[in-house]
Amino acid sequence: MSALLEMRGITKTFPGVKALDQVNLEVREGEIHALVGENGAGKSTLMKVLSGVYPHGSYEGDILYAGNPAEFGGIADSEREGIIIIHQELALVPLLSIAENIFLGNERATSGVMNWHETYRRSEELLRRVGLKDAPGTLVDKIGVGKQQLVEIAKALSKEVRLLILDEPTAALSEGDSQALLDLILELKTQGVTSIIISHKLNEVRRVADTITVIRDGSTVSTIDARGQEVTEDRIVRDMVGRDMSQRYPERTRHAGEMLFEVADWQVTHPEHADRLVVHDVGFNVRAGEVVGIAGLMGSGRTELAMSLFGRSYGRNISGEAKIRGKPADLSTVARAIDAGLAYVTEDRKELGLILDETIRTNITLSHLDGVSRTGVLNEAEETKVAEKYRKAMGIRTPSVMQRVVNLSGGNQQKVVLSKWLFANPDMLILDEPTRGIDVGAKYEIYNLINELSAEGRGVLMISSEMPELLGMCDRIYVMNEGTFVGELDAAEASQERIMSLIVTD
Repeated sequence: MSALLEMRGITKTFPGVKALDQVNLEVREGEIHALVGENGAGKSTLMKVLSGVYPHGSYEGDILYAGNPAEFGGIADSEREGIIIIHQELALVPLLSIAENIFLGNERATSGVMNWHETYRRSEELLRRVGLKDAPGTLVDKIGVGKQQLVEIAKALSKEVRLLILDEPTAALSEGDSQALLDLILELKTQGVTSIIISHKLNEVRRVADTITVIRDGSTVSTIDARGQEVTEDRIVRDMVGRDMSQRYPERTRHAGEMLFEVADWQVTHPEHADRLVVHDVGFNVRAGEVVGIAGLMGSGRTELAMSLFGRSYGRNISGEAKIRGKPADLSTVARAIDAGLAYVTEDRKELGLILDETIRTNITLSHLDGVSRTGVLNEAEETKVAEKYRKAMGIRTPSVMQRVVNLSGGNQQKVVLSKWLFANPDMLILDEPTRGIDVGAKYEIYNLINELSAEGRGVLMISSEMPELLGMCDRIYVMNEGTFVGELDAAEASQERIMSLIVTD
């Protein structure tokens, strides 16, 4: 196969940071090319250079596309050449229909008048092509994230895509939706669509990729031809992090102390449908120094349980009893939950965990402003001192705590969220998908932090969709299905098979 894309010696510099340093990438016509690396390695920056988000002249190096020099001044230029990028944060308008989203900015119109018949006819063709059975008139906010990904791909196909770039396409999807999306990418390959896929899920990379390029610290480390040969995850990880990581989960001494957090008879109804119980009859406990997991399928009620405990952030008619260190805990508001010693690292860090346009300094001190103020007046010098302390302790990769959080990689953003709650000095932390969307190196650092928290005598309740993660990190695991707990397993007896059997036999 001939090269469809060649990127040669790409260098991109931001103030104080060289994000890309002489990166080379060659993508062959008709292949699936995986781009992997740690958070902050430069993968997304490289794709922004390619797609024109960072226009020609703002970087050094050359791009050849279909054998011709490519000097894109913006996304519109690259899209005209059939290069379409689908970002991790989907660019859909929730209150518009599927058809309207597919052709947004590319409307089927004559003399400024929409041709709705053609819009819906063409939408139906595209939806059939991606395997989505919903009607074109369905509002996007009425379909799940997995289907929204398919709408994005249909939108790309409407623009005569030749090179499709997918940035973490399965990060927020269930196992079933992830496999369906990967099957679609393989099907598009048979139709002549070339794909670049950025992913931290190495099992998925190994399944679909013809070629794998590894980037570390802004430079190309290796390019692996995966056709016709077995490429191990250990090989990829070694190139990604620059060291062997045969032990994915750090060892720790497991020691459970006094009873720290107890919940009994917890019930939560849906915020809009008062007759629908989302969480019911849930009871559990966490001892000091324990890491306790909650396993379950998407939609089982895990996040709803966590949010309802943390200041009743979700649901109505919440009832039940919660105790911290044997005493009734007032969790009726977020402020009271924090005062009681509870912290919640949300599943969606960008939407609910951070103020993206604010600085690292502001975000870290946000949950405990009393710690950096006197008589209601913020002490900015003290705030900077605190932020610097956590920047160093957590290994947040940034030249300054005055950097805006939006400019950080996913792993570093997660470290800022954790720093925010550690500054509040909680006894009990609820971690909801704490490693979602971050690479194996950053995951290991988060795992070490969790172990340090438990060693300090704090309690950790860990929600994760990755069962190997729960099995590798937790002392006990509760299994949740359809809003209630259906089993409890000790680490010694837990396995993926036992967890799934509890779910399916409930």
